[in-house]
Amino acid sequence: MKVKKVIEIEVVGLGDRIRQAREADSRSLAEICRQIPMTTMNWYRIEAESTKALPIETLRRIEEVLGVDFGVKFEN
Repeated sequence: MKVKKVIEIEVVGLGDRIRQAREADSRSLAEICRQIPMTTMNWYRIEAESTKALPIETLRRIEEVLGVDFGVKFEN
């Protein structure tokens, strides 16, 4: 039997912070997306905050590839 716990938090301005980190990186968006992996269209949706929710695993991969920590923490 599976038990599932879903926690969502609002992180104001996260899309802008991701965009700023990407723009500070010397690599092209295509190269960054290949390393995650994700499409550039999906990346632009994340920056525009037009996705319903960003999976924490994807956020952590973005942080890893860009070498940043956006400070998103979940309390138990």
